[in-house]
Amino acid sequence: MKLKDIYPLYLANEARQPNTDLAVTDKYTGEVATRVALADAATIDAGIAAAVEAAEPMRKMAAYERQAVLQHCVDRFTERKDELAFALCVEAGKPINDSRGEVGRLIDTFRIAAEESVRMTGEVQPLDISPRAKGYQGIWKRVPIGPCSFISPFNFPLNLAAHKVAPAIAVGCPFVMKPASRTPLGAIIMGEVLAETNLPRGAFSILPASRDGADLFTEDDRLKLLSFTGSPGVGWDLKAKAGKKKVVLELGGNAAVVIDRDADLEDAVARTVFGAFYQSGQSCIGVQRIVVHDDVYDRFRDMLVEKTKALVAGNPHDEKTFVGPMIDVKEAERLDRWIQEAVAKGARLLCGGRREGAMLEATLLEEVNPDTSLNREEAFGPVAFFQRFSTWEQALAIVNDSRFGLQAGIFTRDIFKMLDAWDELDVGGVVVNDVPSYRVDNMPYGGVKDSGLGREGVRFAMEDMTEIRNLVIRRRPA
Repeated sequence: MKLKDIYPLYLANEARQPNTDLAVTDKYTGEVATRVALADAATIDAGIAAAVEAAEPMRKMAAYERQAVLQHCVDRFTERKDELAFALCVEAGKPINDSRGEVGRLIDTFRIAAEESVRMTGEVQPLDISPRAKGYQGIWKRVPIGPCSFISPFNFPLNLAAHKVAPAIAVGCPFVMKPASRTPLGAIIMGEVLAETNLPRGAFSILPASRDGADLFTEDDRLKLLSFTGSPGVGWDLKAKAGKKKVVLELGGNAAVVIDRDADLEDAVARTVFGAFYQSGQSCIGVQRIVVHDDVYDRFRDMLVEKTKALVAGNPHDEKTFVGPMIDVKEAERLDRWIQEAVAKGARLLCGGRREGAMLEATLLEEVNPDTSLNREEAFGPVAFFQRFSTWEQALAIVNDSRFGLQAGIFTRDIFKMLDAWDELDVGGVVVNDVPSYRVDNMPYGGVKDSGLGREGVRFAMEDMTEIRNLVIRRRPA
């Protein structure tokens, strides 16, 4: 299987090939794998204008018509699943098994959206709460918010784009999308499939653009919602520039998993090694901090180190590979510096720590100084470190000692501790007896603090992409 030599952008539902200015590299070899059309400011402006024109036709589409579009996508993505996985493996350097898994999640997300597209309900609300309101009846419904702007990241270029595109179609919002310039192919193939449908002209534009182009997707007042997934620094800056539009941010994390003394250690090890190192740790809910009870700390640490050392790293096209390259050499060098900083400040390197180009070994440390980048920031790579606790209250305090708050995982058999964690952890979600890296595409997903604003998950994104319109009826006086 091979990629096409060139790929277009999509403007107002149509493929355009104005140039081949964006080089997409094979993240394992570093060689240019294909070239993609790059949108300029005029093209982005035209995409926004087309979305504005499409707002009324999109709003008037019947629910069954929107559902048919989404179901077409499910069918075509299923037919093209091998092509999608291969493209993802090349452009993101994601191991082929992880790539196949993400294609499955792409299909799941569109399937859920197809189901939810005919379930967007409102509510009948009694208003006679006092004598002055006697005879009044309230009814509200949800209506599309209007043209939306989507900026998606490099690490899940299929699934995280799907979590914006599919809900927008389900509710009837036209959109312009800027896929990550390092991994645009998945979104472009999505555009190929959408172009096969009867969506109104202007319903979608998929426009690879330079990083500077993000401002064009952010500041235009014709856009009514901005949904951004990426780094906190960029996300909060875009929010400050977004003006009056609604903003949804899914940002970073330095997620923790807590291993209590009653945990099934074999199971916890297997899940933690996955959570820390799947797709080379480049996940905002990847395990970065491993918080372990004193009674089982040494045993769990030794088991996890042994399992980590056995991971196969290398060519992401190899079926046996678990750890592939990071997205580029610059990111691998950054994380390598953080590891060296931690060691220089007293951390003990348990395994890994070597880098060759964009390949960084799966790395575990302990005794990491709190005042290091590895503890304070989002690693976003194949690195995790251990911390000890002796009481449950201490464990929860360690998890909360972060400016991030996306998800946390806890391994315990004590239901009271589970409920305490759900009450006390300042995160968007708590995963019990699994790692924070676990996500199902219909659940509410998002964070607090520097991890973001709002929630994804199809039904919850649909709520953000709609507004409530109220109707008050005064009944005939008696």
